[in-house]
Amino acid sequence: MTAEHVGGNPLRDPQDRRLPRIAGPCGLVLFGVTGDLSRKKVMPAIYDLASRGLLPPGFSLVGYARRDWADEDFAQVVHDSVKQYARTEFREEVWEQLAEGFRFVQGDFSDDVAFDTLRQTILDLDRVRGTRGNHAFYLSIPPKFFPDVIGQLKEHGLADPGRDSWRRVVVEKPFGSDLKSAQALNATIHEVFPPESVFRIDHYLGKETVQNILAMRFANAMFEPIWNSNYVDHVQITMAEDIGIGGRAGYYDGIGAARDVIQNHLLQLMALIAMEEPTSFEADNLRLEKQKVLSSVVLPRRLDLHTARGQYLEGWAGGEKVIGYKQEQDIPQDSTTETFAAIKLEIENRRWAGVPFYLRHGKRLGRRVTEVAVVFKRAPHLPFTETATEELTQNALVIRVQPDEGITIRFGSKVPGSAMEIRDVNMDFAYGGSFTESSPEAYERLILDVLLGDPPLFPQHVEVELSWKILDPIVQYWAKHGQPDTYDSGTWGPESADKMLARDGRTWRRP
Repeated sequence: MTAEHVGGNPLRDPQDRRLPRIAGPCGLVLFGVTGDLSRKKVMPAIYDLASRGLLPPGFSLVGYARRDWADEDFAQVVHDSVKQYARTEFREEVWEQLAEGFRFVQGDFSDDVAFDTLRQTILDLDRVRGTRGNHAFYLSIPPKFFPDVIGQLKEHGLADPGRDSWRRVVVEKPFGSDLKSAQALNATIHEVFPPESVFRIDHYLGKETVQNILAMRFANAMFEPIWNSNYVDHVQITMAEDIGIGGRAGYYDGIGAARDVIQNHLLQLMALIAMEEPTSFEADNLRLEKQKVLSSVVLPRRLDLHTARGQYLEGWAGGEKVIGYKQEQDIPQDSTTETFAAIKLEIENRRWAGVPFYLRHGKRLGRRVTEVAVVFKRAPHLPFTETATEELTQNALVIRVQPDEGITIRFGSKVPGSAMEIRDVNMDFAYGGSFTESSPEAYERLILDVLLGDPPLFPQHVEVELSWKILDPIVQYWAKHGQPDTYDSGTWGPESADKMLARDGRTWRRP
């Protein structure tokens, strides 16, 4: 069985790809066990890894929260999450073995006694479960609590590995709210954990289709000759959501679409599309090429003309009447937080000079879709009469990240018949139709990589800080210019976003 068939990371280049990647003796401490992320993603992913035989028999999971729970109560919470959200079939024998390693520690983030208990719990697991001192600390908590937990881990000796063991920390986005806060957060973490032991999770980088960008580019000779400014007209990167903010007002208001998604997900996608071929897919080489791209990004001179932001009003979504952003619970009526953001960027290097990259993200848009569209220049000469063609659009290669994962190539083709009539057609590749193996969830791959100490899919602090350097001037400009534009729920954003591309003689793709 190949590594790919058992969930191997295609970015790794192990010496023997026939062997499955199975984590060695280890455990994971999960802070924030009562949150949605833990329940819907982390806990089910841990079960799915165990179900696929990729966790060691003695794997242990420690939950930390303020709830007055016994170990059995925590196990029930995990059980309910697994039954509802796990990707693989629930099997009693897998569950029983996994649940034997569950422990729970009650306390808040300032509770010294609780962290002493956590330390003793880990030592007991090393002895009883054979975890050998190897533990990862997963901070599924608001970023404002990161310094508290990191400090406690240091104070109680939990961050210090033994002679032949390891300790790692996992942090979720957002990695700061601007460059200054990101630098302060990185300094806090690196004071306790060395850079190679810090894993910043951007779950988009764990998606099969995102990793397939590299496979498509560098495993196929047909794309490289045209992957440059000689042939590419522009690139559009879209992440559209049809939902509103739900119950996330406390987090979302004041953060907004640009900080929440563009700074991390979309800039990472842009870097993968634009980067040069790395010498290998080892973490350092991959990061170096992405950093070169982010370092070469330039903003447009007129941010008023080449950025757009909006805030959704009431409207229709999925056939239902929905409320506007300012009618959402706990949103102040004078909020200037954008729920839609679009920006134009350029990359000043030999490959991409003059090619604009358009990035957009919004909530309550027409439908849920994430895609990267590489739009090519028009053919320099069309030897057809005006009546021989419909209005041809430009050739495009579209990478669909979600929900219908795959790749579409749009090109002109002759319509059957005696006349030379040309029409746009699509050639489509879908993961579900080409592979019998089901794709692992992004969190399965990323958690396994943490336990293996395999870092290619995790952005390091340099990438994070470069991304903030790109975004900060835009957000600061918006902050000085009052309210964002508005758009009806169920549409594709404010009119200003369409005008932004129209000034360049282009239009947004309609996914």
